[in-house]
Amino acid sequence: MGKQWDEIFKKEGIVFTKPHEDMKKILKIFKRKGIKRILDLGCGSGRHLVYLAKHGFDVYGIDIAEHGIKLAKKWLRKERLKANLKIGDIYKKLPYEDNFFDAIVSIATLHHNRIEKIRKLIKEMERILKPRGMIFITVSKKLTKKELRKIPKDKIWKIKIIAPRTYIPLTHGEKGLIHFWFNKGILRKEFKNFKIHDIWIGKNKRHYCLLGSLKDKEGP
Repeated sequence: MGKQWDEIFKKEGIVFTKPHEDMKKILKIFKRKGIKRILDLGCGSGRHLVYLAKHGFDVYGIDIAEHGIKLAKKWLRKERLKANLKIGDIYKKLPYEDNFFDAIVSIATLHHNRIEKIRKLIKEMERILKPRGMIFITVSKKLTKKELRKIPKDKIWKIKIIAPRTYIPLTHGEKGLIHFWFNKGILRKEFKNFKIHDIWIGKNKRHYCLLGSLKDKEGP
C-alpha cells in the first residue's frame, strides 16, 4: 500500500491545499476544550499539519507515503512552521506512548483497509489518546443511486467487491487501494469507547464526519 500512495504523491504532488471544510469549526472546539497536542493520522502532503501549526497547536503527523511526508516537510519549511513527522503504517502499532495526544484528526484515511485492520487501528487510537481526548475523522460512505446519478459517468469508479462493504477501485486515482464503506450504525459500533458528539455527511456526499471524545479509561 505504501508504494501505491507514494506513486500517487509523486504523480499528483500537493493536490489538496485547503483544509477540510469543517476544520475551522473543529479548531474552535479544540481551543475551547484546551487541546494542545494533535496527531494528524494519515497526514499526506500536509494540508492539516500546516493549518493546525499556524493556529498554535503542537502538531504530529504520520503517513505511509515517504513522498507525501517529503512534500509536507517542504511545505512546513516554506511556511516557517514545525511539526513532528514520521513515516509509518498506521495499521500497525503506532509509534507513540500511551495517553500522549489531546486529539487526533484523520481525514479520508481510516477506511483504507479491511474492517479487521481498522478495528486494530481504532484500538491504537484509544491507546495513544488521553482520557477524554478528542477525534475528528472522515470515512468513506456508499453513495446512493440518487447521488450517483449526479456524477458524470467518466468520474464514477469501476469497483470490485472483495468482502462485505469492502471494495477495490479498478479505475481512477485510487486504483487498487482497499476501501471500506461505513454507515452511522457501524461508526457508533466501532467507536463504542468514544462519546459521539456528532456524525454528519460531508459536502461531497462521499464521507461521514465524526466528532467524538474518548470515554474515561478508568471508569464506565
